[in-house]
Amino acid sequence: MNRIVIAGLGAVAALAVTVPVVAQNYNRNPAFGTFRLGAGFSPDPYSINVRAGGTRNAAQLGSACAGSIADAPDVRIQYQAGSFPLSFTVRSNSDTTLVINDPNGRWYCDDDSAGNLDPLVRFNQPSSGQYDVWIGHYEGGSGVRARLDVSEY
Repeated sequence: MNRIVIAGLGAVAALAVTVPVVAQNYNRNPAFGTFRLGAGFSPDPYSINVRAGGTRNAAQLGSACAGSIADAPDVRIQYQAGSFPLSFTVRSNSDTTLVINDPNGRWYCDDDSAGNLDPLVRFNQPSSGQYDVWIGHYEGGSGVRARLDVSEY
């Protein structure tokens, strides 16, 4: 099966490449939980503590993806969209990356768009549904502490 990989820079529409998905299994249970958020959720940002990384090379998803990630998602967000944009940001003392499979089956990746080696993926017109999120890093393994922030700002 082919999926679309899009570089997640700001409006998440910078680069589209069709590649086979070979590593990530969005059908597995997420390591750090499933969360339901609806338009206007509070607190905003909604923060989830995770351990970033894994044994898979995110570049297998396309050249816009980087770092080592797990096979299963780290976090699953069930989101009911409204008229707000939806942003995913990772904060960490290490260099982290972000991979997201959106409700339409498209893949989005980012490395440093939030500054300070932190990734950011923003959906200006998000769809309702399941967002599977992988948080990667460059150090190998899965011991890097990180925080995923989900926001409508």
